[in-house]
Amino acid sequence: MSLGITDEQVELADSLRKWASSLGSIEAARAAEGDPAADFAAIWSAADEMGIAAIAVPEADGGGGGTVLDQAVALEACAHELVPGGLLGAAIGALLESAPGRYGVQVHPGGVVWDGGAATELLLLGGDGSGVVAEIGIDLTTRHARATTPREVPVERRRRLVAVTLAAAEAAGVARWCLETAVDYAKVREQFGQKIGSFQAIKHLCAQMLETAESVTAAAWDAAAAATALEEGTEDETQWAFAVDVAQATCFDGAVEVAKACVQVLGGIGFTHEHDAHLYLRRALTLRALVGSSDSAAERITAAAVAGVRRQVAVDLEGRDDAVRPDARAAAERISALAPDEQRAALVEAGYLTPHWPTPYGLGADPTLQIVIDQELGRAGVVRPDLVIAGWAVPTILSHGTDAQRERFVRPSLLGELTWCQLFSEPGSGSDLASLRTKATRVEGGWSLTGQKVWTSVAERADWGICLARTDADVPQHKGITYFLVDMRSRGIEVRPLREITGEALFNEVFLDDVFVPDECVVAEPGDGWKLARTTLANERVAMASARLTKSVERAVDLAASRDLSAVERVQVGHQVALATVCALLGVRTTLRALGGHGPGAESSVAKLIGVRSRQDSSELVVRLQGDDLALLGAIGKESGELGADVWEQLNTRCLSIAGGTTQILRNVAAERILGLPR
Repeated sequence: MSLGITDEQVELADSLRKWASSLGSIEAARAAEGDPAADFAAIWSAADEMGIAAIAVPEADGGGGGTVLDQAVALEACAHELVPGGLLGAAIGALLESAPGRYGVQVHPGGVVWDGGAATELLLLGGDGSGVVAEIGIDLTTRHARATTPREVPVERRRRLVAVTLAAAEAAGVARWCLETAVDYAKVREQFGQKIGSFQAIKHLCAQMLETAESVTAAAWDAAAAATALEEGTEDETQWAFAVDVAQATCFDGAVEVAKACVQVLGGIGFTHEHDAHLYLRRALTLRALVGSSDSAAERITAAAVAGVRRQVAVDLEGRDDAVRPDARAAAERISALAPDEQRAALVEAGYLTPHWPTPYGLGADPTLQIVIDQELGRAGVVRPDLVIAGWAVPTILSHGTDAQRERFVRPSLLGELTWCQLFSEPGSGSDLASLRTKATRVEGGWSLTGQKVWTSVAERADWGICLARTDADVPQHKGITYFLVDMRSRGIEVRPLREITGEALFNEVFLDDVFVPDECVVAEPGDGWKLARTTLANERVAMASARLTKSVERAVDLAASRDLSAVERVQVGHQVALATVCALLGVRTTLRALGGHGPGAESSVAKLIGVRSRQDSSELVVRLQGDDLALLGAIGKESGELGADVWEQLNTRCLSIAGGTTQILRNVAAERILGLPR
């Protein structure tokens, strides 16, 4: 997905990409190779006529009257087509000066003048705007310059923030082109008699490109959105600066990595000067050099996080909440006034525990109402209980069960009277769930289940289990599976605890030996189990991400505040804060799409992959920051002191890249379902 989320921004990006593709930008850049005086006058004239670099300048000053985010969307679209002529410098200068112009801008003291080689107006640090020499760089589409009288003066904070914000948008455009080009090539290029996109190694490489490109896009979008919010008075400069540092820590290294991966997927043709891939790699490398080290941004992020700064994205509901907020606030305050042991029932009665579920168990709430309820419950200090496995089981019953099943199971599950476990995985069927062997045989009045399940949490205390079993061995694997509701107190069920690497037994093996399940506990029809296992309610849960970072990242920030960490360690902490922030931003973008009436984009599908990496890497960093004390740690766990708890968390998060489908399987799925690579 591109930067733009609203229909207007998506339309702007689409139209500008089409316009930019007609300019012959790549041909012009190649023709001007080796000419330091090339100013791409014809292309600049077309861009100037369109007013692209001045979109965020007020109309009264000769601009387009748009926002910084609108400007970023435009730059992303133009970078996707590698439009030359200095649009980045011109856009930065236009924002700084509140006037259109063909600017060259010096962002860092004594540094390069961005797009100064083709500019007619110069914004130098500590200078009078004169005295630059254009030089040829590795990016064939730009002409940067060097100041002839460099001055070491204090950096202008706003200038840096504007420059990085808009440069990040260009990085997003570069990353997007590289991803699309690699995927398109992988769909048609054949080796060993197959499309290379069907090879798992290529699938994984392209899926990782998708993860990185979505991260770049989310961080670039947030920097521009924060700048826009600052202009509108809904955020302060501290939030913008934090968002910009997250973008600097994420976008430019990310764009370079995606560009390199594009060349790798293309193979020999990608290494030629003839192919355009190297031009995008050159632009990515140049942008990274211009903005400066991601590590310096990470150091600033750590300092800000220690000081209490967290990214808090403001969401404008555009008045859609006015009609529903008073009732939501009153209900939340009424629930808050109850005793803690009475609040759950009140949440269920009001439909506030699961407002996205249909009535009478929820409210069938649209995204706006869901967010308002979340906000008002949070304001009132009401914490919803976690439904755990019931959160998967009950929606399936709601969507596909009988009235009797809904009456029997839904409300008691919401009230916490019934605890559920999931009987899906088997010793020989982990991610390959369709190969399960637990057998269900027809008997009078129901079915007899025999088999073994594994990795089943809370089975030792669950009342009911959702179970997949094979009811027909003569049809394709996916079609012979049925979805059962199993009473965990039934005769023939044996639960054996499994001790994990943490030393605890959170999982179990479950053995089913001729376990009777009556017909009324079959959900839908026999053979529908695979479809049901993948069911979610059409009205998906929508929520804004918390400003608080994940557990281990917050712990790393605490260590940075309380210990004398080295500069390298502080950089590592900052990168983990940035990654966790990007994970939250992916969720925010999904929510904003839902508010706009659109389904989730690619960012919702890659969020789990990136989130797993964040949690695993941050928990490992927390332990590493505490040095060699680990070697003398006698016990681990939440009752074994801070280091013991930290080690438990590190070990426990190893399951995240396995549970719910391994990272490798999920990358296959992303490559095939999102990117369209062949199976």
